[in-house]
Amino acid sequence: MTSQLDYSHIVTAAERLAPMVRRTTVLVSLKLNEALNAQVWLKCEHLQHTGAFKFRGACNALLQLTDEERARGVYTVSSGNHGAALAAAGKQLGIKVRVGVAANASPVKRANMAKYDAELITIEPGMAAREAFVAAQQSTGKSFVPPYNHPHIWQGQGTAAHELLNEQPDLDCIIAPLGGGGLLSGTAIAAQAKGVKRVYGVEPELAADGQASFQTGVLQPAMPPMSICDGLLTSVGDKTFPIIRALVNDVLVVSDSEALAAQKLVFELTEQWIEPSSATVIAAIKRYPELFAKQRIGVIISGGNIAPPAA
Repeated sequence: MTSQLDYSHIVTAAERLAPMVRRTTVLVSLKLNEALNAQVWLKCEHLQHTGAFKFRGACNALLQLTDEERARGVYTVSSGNHGAALAAAGKQLGIKVRVGVAANASPVKRANMAKYDAELITIEPGMAAREAFVAAQQSTGKSFVPPYNHPHIWQGQGTAAHELLNEQPDLDCIIAPLGGGGLLSGTAIAAQAKGVKRVYGVEPELAADGQASFQTGVLQPAMPPMSICDGLLTSVGDKTFPIIRALVNDVLVVSDSEALAAQKLVFELTEQWIEPSSATVIAAIKRYPELFAKQRIGVIISGGNIAPPAA
Protein backbone atom coordinates (compact mmCIF):
# COMPACT_ATOMS: atom_id res chain seq x y z
CA MET A 1 0.00 0.00 0.00
CA THR A 2 2.80 2.41 0.88
CA SER A 3 4.43 2.07 -2.55
CA GLN A 4 1.06 2.63 -4.23
CA LEU A 5 0.78 5.97 -2.44
CA ASP A 6 4.24 7.10 -3.57
CA TYR A 7 3.89 10.44 -5.33
CA SER A 8 7.19 9.87 -7.14
CA HIS A 9 5.37 7.42 -9.44
CA ILE A 10 3.08 10.25 -10.58
CA VAL A 11 6.04 12.57 -11.11
CA THR A 12 7.75 9.87 -13.20
CA ALA A 13 4.51 9.30 -15.13
CA ALA A 14 4.30 13.03 -15.90
CA GLU A 15 7.81 12.92 -17.37
CA ARG A 16 6.99 9.77 -19.34
CA LEU A 17 3.78 11.23 -20.73
CA ALA A 18 5.08 14.69 -21.58
CA PRO A 19 5.64 13.94 -25.30
CA MET A 20 2.13 12.48 -25.72
CA VAL A 21 -0.39 14.25 -23.48
CA ARG A 22 -1.64 17.81 -23.65
CA ARG A 23 -0.90 20.05 -20.67
CA THR A 24 -4.47 21.25 -20.36
CA THR A 25 -5.67 24.70 -19.40
CA VAL A 26 -6.41 25.66 -15.81
CA LEU A 27 -9.42 27.93 -16.24
CA VAL A 28 -10.67 30.59 -13.83
CA SER A 29 -14.00 32.33 -14.46
CA LEU A 30 -14.92 35.32 -12.30
CA LYS A 31 -18.58 34.84 -13.22
CA LEU A 32 -18.49 31.17 -12.24
CA ASN A 33 -16.72 32.04 -8.99
CA GLU A 34 -19.51 34.48 -8.18
CA ALA A 35 -22.19 31.93 -8.98
CA LEU A 36 -20.50 29.30 -6.78
CA ASN A 37 -19.49 31.71 -3.97
CA ALA A 38 -15.98 30.26 -4.11
CA GLN A 39 -12.69 30.61 -5.97
CA VAL A 40 -12.50 27.69 -8.37
CA TRP A 41 -9.70 26.51 -10.65
CA LEU A 42 -10.92 24.15 -13.40
CA LYS A 43 -8.39 21.64 -14.73
CA CYS A 44 -9.85 21.28 -18.21
CA GLU A 45 -9.34 17.63 -19.09
CA HIS A 46 -12.25 17.85 -21.54
CA LEU A 47 -9.61 19.59 -23.69
CA GLN A 48 -7.25 16.61 -23.40
CA HIS A 49 -6.61 14.40 -26.45
CA THR A 50 -9.73 12.25 -27.05
CA GLY A 51 -11.73 14.67 -24.88
CA ALA A 52 -11.04 13.19 -21.44
CA PHE A 53 -8.46 12.64 -18.70
CA LYS A 54 -8.43 8.94 -19.61
CA PHE A 55 -5.75 9.55 -22.23
CA ARG A 56 -3.21 10.02 -19.44
CA GLY A 57 -3.72 6.63 -17.82
CA ALA A 58 -4.02 4.82 -21.14
CA CYS A 59 -0.70 6.23 -22.36
CA ASN A 60 1.02 5.49 -19.07
CA ALA A 61 -0.10 1.86 -19.21
CA LEU A 62 0.78 1.25 -22.86
CA LEU A 63 4.20 2.86 -22.59
CA GLN A 64 5.16 0.28 -19.96
CA LEU A 65 4.31 -2.80 -22.05
CA THR A 66 7.12 -4.96 -23.38
CA ASP A 67 7.68 -5.18 -27.14
CA GLU A 68 6.13 -8.66 -27.09
CA GLU A 69 3.04 -7.43 -25.24
CA ARG A 70 2.68 -4.55 -27.68
CA ALA A 71 2.81 -6.95 -30.62
CA ARG A 72 0.00 -9.10 -29.17
CA GLY A 73 -2.30 -6.13 -28.60
CA VAL A 74 -4.53 -5.12 -25.71
CA TYR A 75 -8.19 -5.17 -24.72
CA THR A 76 -10.44 -3.33 -22.30
CA VAL A 77 -14.03 -2.56 -21.41
CA SER A 78 -15.31 1.00 -21.53
CA SER A 79 -18.36 3.22 -21.66
CA GLY A 80 -16.37 5.30 -24.10
CA ASN A 81 -13.70 7.62 -22.75
CA HIS A 82 -11.18 4.97 -21.67
CA GLY A 83 -11.75 3.01 -24.86
CA ALA A 84 -11.15 6.05 -27.04
CA ALA A 85 -8.07 7.01 -25.04
CA LEU A 86 -6.61 3.52 -25.30
CA ALA A 87 -7.38 3.36 -29.02
CA ALA A 88 -5.77 6.74 -29.70
CA ALA A 89 -2.68 5.93 -27.65
CA GLY A 90 -2.50 2.49 -29.25
CA LYS A 91 -2.68 3.98 -32.73
CA GLN A 92 0.27 6.28 -31.95
CA LEU A 93 2.30 3.39 -30.54
CA GLY A 94 1.33 0.75 -33.11
CA ILE A 95 -0.68 -1.36 -30.65
CA LYS A 96 -4.02 -2.91 -31.68
CA VAL A 97 -6.88 -2.25 -29.26
CA ARG A 98 -10.08 -4.26 -28.68
CA VAL A 99 -12.90 -2.73 -26.63
CA GLY A 100 -15.99 -4.30 -25.13
CA VAL A 101 -18.54 -1.50 -25.24
CA ALA A 102 -22.10 -1.56 -23.90
CA ALA A 103 -24.95 -1.56 -26.39
CA ASN A 104 -26.37 1.61 -24.83
CA ALA A 105 -23.09 3.55 -24.95
CA SER A 106 -23.24 7.15 -26.08
CA PRO A 107 -23.12 7.37 -29.90
CA VAL A 108 -20.62 10.24 -29.55
CA LYS A 109 -18.31 8.10 -27.42
CA ARG A 110 -18.72 5.05 -29.65
CA ALA A 111 -17.80 7.12 -32.70
CA ASN A 112 -14.80 8.50 -30.81
CA MET A 113 -13.50 4.97 -30.22
CA ALA A 114 -14.11 3.92 -33.82
CA LYS A 115 -12.28 7.02 -35.08
CA TYR A 116 -9.05 5.66 -33.64
CA ASP A 117 -9.52 2.24 -35.24
CA ALA A 118 -10.49 0.33 -32.10
CA GLU A 119 -12.04 -3.09 -32.66
CA LEU A 120 -15.43 -2.65 -30.97
CA ILE A 121 -17.33 -5.62 -29.56
CA THR A 122 -20.83 -4.83 -28.33
CA ILE A 123 -21.80 -6.20 -24.91
CA GLU A 124 -24.80 -5.79 -22.64
CA PRO A 125 -24.82 -2.89 -20.15
CA GLY A 126 -23.74 -3.51 -16.57
CA MET A 127 -20.84 -4.96 -14.60
CA ALA A 128 -21.77 -8.62 -15.16
CA ALA A 129 -21.37 -8.27 -18.93
CA ARG A 130 -18.10 -6.36 -18.47
CA GLU A 131 -16.69 -9.12 -16.29
CA ALA A 132 -17.82 -11.81 -18.73
CA PHE A 133 -16.13 -10.01 -21.62
CA VAL A 134 -12.87 -9.71 -19.71
CA ALA A 135 -12.98 -13.41 -18.80
CA ALA A 136 -13.59 -14.37 -22.43
CA GLN A 137 -10.57 -12.37 -23.64
CA GLN A 138 -8.05 -13.93 -21.29
CA SER A 139 -7.24 -16.76 -23.69
CA THR A 140 -6.40 -14.40 -26.57
CA GLY A 141 -2.88 -13.53 -25.41
CA LYS A 142 -3.76 -9.84 -25.41
CA SER A 143 -2.99 -7.75 -22.33
CA PHE A 144 -5.87 -6.33 -20.32
CA VAL A 145 -5.63 -2.59 -19.69
CA PRO A 146 -8.30 -1.86 -17.07
CA PRO A 147 -10.14 1.46 -17.04
CA TYR A 148 -9.04 2.32 -13.51
CA ASN A 149 -8.02 -0.59 -11.28
CA HIS A 150 -4.25 -0.62 -11.84
CA PRO A 151 -1.33 1.51 -10.57
CA HIS A 152 -0.24 2.49 -14.08
CA ILE A 153 -3.73 3.88 -14.68
CA TRP A 154 -4.17 5.92 -11.51
CA GLN A 155 -0.58 7.15 -11.64
CA GLY A 156 -1.25 8.44 -15.16
CA GLN A 157 -4.56 10.00 -14.13
CA GLY A 158 -2.84 11.65 -11.17
CA THR A 159 -0.72 13.73 -13.54
CA ALA A 160 -3.75 16.01 -14.11
CA ALA A 161 -3.80 17.02 -10.43
CA HIS A 162 0.01 17.15 -10.48
CA GLU A 163 -0.13 19.79 -13.21
CA LEU A 164 -2.97 21.68 -11.52
CA LEU A 165 -1.16 21.83 -8.17
CA ASN A 166 2.13 22.89 -9.75
CA GLU A 167 0.27 25.79 -11.33
CA GLN A 168 -1.96 26.62 -8.34
CA PRO A 169 -0.57 25.06 -5.14
CA ASP A 170 -2.49 27.20 -2.64
CA LEU A 171 -5.80 25.35 -2.47
CA ASP A 172 -8.10 24.52 0.44
CA CYS A 173 -9.41 21.41 -1.26
CA ILE A 174 -9.62 19.49 -4.53
CA ILE A 175 -12.61 17.66 -6.01
CA ALA A 176 -12.77 14.91 -8.66
CA PRO A 177 -15.57 12.72 -10.02
CA LEU A 178 -15.72 9.13 -8.77
CA GLY A 179 -16.50 6.16 -10.97
CA GLY A 180 -14.01 3.34 -10.63
CA GLY A 181 -11.63 5.49 -8.61
CA GLY A 182 -8.60 5.85 -10.88
CA LEU A 183 -8.87 9.61 -11.23
CA LEU A 184 -9.76 10.17 -7.57
CA SER A 185 -6.93 7.91 -6.36
CA GLY A 186 -4.30 9.67 -8.44
CA THR A 187 -5.72 13.06 -7.50
CA ALA A 188 -5.66 12.21 -3.79
CA ILE A 189 -2.04 11.00 -3.91
CA ALA A 190 -0.94 14.22 -5.63
CA ALA A 191 -3.00 16.35 -3.24
CA GLN A 192 -1.50 14.73 -0.15
CA ALA A 193 2.03 15.21 -1.46
CA LYS A 194 1.34 18.88 -2.23
CA GLY A 195 -0.19 19.60 1.18
CA VAL A 196 -3.84 20.01 0.17
CA LYS A 197 -5.79 19.27 3.33
CA ARG A 198 -9.12 18.07 1.88
CA VAL A 199 -10.00 15.83 -1.06
CA TYR A 200 -13.52 14.93 -2.14
CA GLY A 201 -14.98 12.51 -4.64
CA VAL A 202 -18.37 13.13 -6.23
CA GLU A 203 -20.78 10.69 -7.85
CA PRO A 204 -24.44 10.70 -8.90
CA GLU A 205 -27.13 9.64 -6.44
CA LEU A 206 -28.24 6.97 -8.93
CA ALA A 207 -24.76 5.42 -8.87
CA ALA A 208 -23.78 5.98 -5.24
CA ASP A 209 -21.99 2.69 -4.59
CA GLY A 210 -18.80 4.65 -3.94
CA GLN A 211 -20.35 6.64 -1.11
CA ALA A 212 -21.86 3.47 0.38
CA SER A 213 -18.48 1.74 0.15
CA PHE A 214 -16.71 4.71 1.72
CA GLN A 215 -19.17 4.93 4.60
CA THR A 216 -19.30 1.21 5.39
CA GLY A 217 -15.67 0.34 4.65
CA VAL A 218 -16.89 -2.55 2.48
CA LEU A 219 -16.93 -2.45 -1.32
CA GLN A 220 -20.47 -2.29 -2.65
CA PRO A 221 -21.54 -3.51 -6.11
CA ALA A 222 -22.37 -1.07 -8.88
CA MET A 223 -25.96 0.11 -9.01
CA PRO A 224 -28.11 -0.41 -12.14
CA PRO A 225 -26.89 1.92 -14.94
CA MET A 226 -29.64 4.55 -14.69
CA SER A 227 -27.83 7.86 -14.20
CA ILE A 228 -27.23 10.30 -17.03
CA CYS A 229 -23.63 10.49 -15.78
CA ASP A 230 -22.58 7.57 -17.97
CA GLY A 231 -18.85 7.94 -17.27
CA LEU A 232 -19.42 7.13 -13.59
CA LEU A 233 -21.55 3.99 -13.91
CA THR A 234 -19.12 1.43 -12.56
CA SER A 235 -18.10 0.09 -9.19
CA VAL A 236 -15.05 1.32 -7.31
CA GLY A 237 -12.05 -0.95 -7.87
CA ASP A 238 -10.69 -3.19 -5.15
CA LYS A 239 -7.24 -1.63 -5.69
CA THR A 240 -8.38 2.00 -5.83
CA PHE A 241 -10.72 1.66 -2.84
CA PRO A 242 -7.98 1.40 -0.17
CA ILE A 243 -6.36 4.56 -1.53
CA ILE A 244 -9.66 6.42 -1.45
CA ARG A 245 -10.36 5.24 2.09
CA ALA A 246 -6.90 6.33 3.20
CA LEU A 247 -6.65 9.74 1.52
CA VAL A 248 -10.12 11.05 0.65
CA ASN A 249 -12.12 13.06 3.19
CA ASP A 250 -15.56 12.15 1.89
CA VAL A 251 -17.55 10.95 -1.11
CA LEU A 252 -20.41 13.30 -1.94
CA VAL A 253 -23.45 12.75 -4.16
CA VAL A 254 -25.47 14.98 -6.45
CA SER A 255 -28.67 14.37 -8.40
CA ASP A 256 -28.79 14.04 -12.16
CA SER A 257 -30.79 17.27 -12.32
CA GLU A 258 -28.09 19.04 -10.30
CA ALA A 259 -25.41 17.71 -12.65
CA LEU A 260 -27.34 18.91 -15.70
CA ALA A 261 -27.89 22.33 -14.12
CA ALA A 262 -24.16 22.56 -13.38
CA GLN A 263 -23.33 21.53 -16.96
CA LYS A 264 -25.57 24.35 -18.21
CA LEU A 265 -24.07 26.84 -15.75
CA VAL A 266 -20.51 26.07 -16.86
CA PHE A 267 -21.48 26.45 -20.51
CA GLU A 268 -23.30 29.74 -19.96
CA LEU A 269 -20.51 31.30 -17.89
CA THR A 270 -17.37 29.83 -19.49
CA GLU A 271 -18.49 28.56 -22.93
CA GLN A 272 -17.02 25.14 -22.04
CA TRP A 273 -19.23 22.16 -22.91
CA ILE A 274 -18.60 19.31 -20.48
CA GLU A 275 -20.19 15.96 -19.73
CA PRO A 276 -22.71 15.59 -16.88
CA SER A 277 -20.16 13.24 -15.25
CA SER A 278 -17.69 16.14 -15.20
CA ALA A 279 -20.30 18.64 -14.04
CA THR A 280 -20.89 16.65 -10.83
CA VAL A 281 -17.94 18.44 -9.23
CA ILE A 282 -19.49 21.85 -9.93
CA ALA A 283 -22.86 20.59 -8.72
CA ALA A 284 -21.25 19.51 -5.45
CA ILE A 285 -19.89 23.01 -4.81
CA LYS A 286 -23.45 24.34 -5.20
CA ARG A 287 -25.06 21.61 -3.09
CA TYR A 288 -22.63 21.67 -0.14
CA PRO A 289 -21.96 25.32 0.74
CA GLU A 290 -21.03 24.27 4.28
CA LEU A 291 -17.95 22.61 2.76
CA PHE A 292 -17.12 24.88 -0.13
CA ALA A 293 -18.40 28.45 0.35
CA LYS A 294 -15.57 31.00 0.13
CA GLN A 295 -12.99 28.21 -0.32
CA ARG A 296 -10.13 27.98 -2.81
CA ILE A 297 -11.05 24.86 -4.78
CA GLY A 298 -9.35 22.85 -7.51
CA VAL A 299 -11.62 20.68 -9.63
CA ILE A 300 -10.83 18.10 -12.27
CA ILE A 301 -13.16 18.55 -15.26
CA SER A 302 -12.91 15.00 -16.46
CA GLY A 303 -14.34 15.00 -19.98
CA GLY A 304 -16.44 16.59 -22.69
CA ASN A 305 -17.47 13.79 -25.03
CA ILE A 306 -21.13 14.65 -25.50
CA ALA A 307 -23.10 16.13 -28.36
CA PRO A 308 -22.94 19.94 -28.30
CA PRO A 309 -26.02 21.92 -27.25
CA ALA A 310 -28.45 22.90 -29.96
CA ALA A 311 -27.82 26.37 -31.37
